[in-house]
Amino acid sequence: MKTIVIGLFFACAACGQSVNKTEKVNTEKITNQTAKKAIEALQNADQNAWFSLFADNAVLYDDGNKKNFISFFTKAIGHERFTSIDKVENNSFDIYGKFHSDLWGNFQTYFKFQINKEGKITRLDIGQADY
Repeated sequence: MKTIVIGLFFACAACGQSVNKTEKVNTEKITNQTAKKAIEALQNADQNAWFSLFADNAVLYDDGNKKNFISFFTKAIGHERFTSIDKVENNSFDIYGKFHSDLWGNFQTYFKFQINKEGKITRLDIGQADY
């Protein structure tokens, strides 16, 4: 009887645990500070930090299709994140890695940043990657 009670206690305790949705990924490979801050804001589900890095007229392309930048990331922040950074290219403007979306699941992705002279992101291309 004691074994059953102890077993039920541990089973219930495990069921009550919550999973931390924020993935800690290594961003050390990203040398461009604006791109690095953007990825960190995404990882931390920090909409204020994320949007502050972008120019007022920033554009977003998802798999080559133009999207409404504000609407897209207002919904995505807190529900999408990198689970690993696998490859960084083009002076850290192009970032590839494994990604999790609460809606779409897990897949490989790219984020390609264009940044103006003022250090603001003017364009972001995202999409599924095959590398």
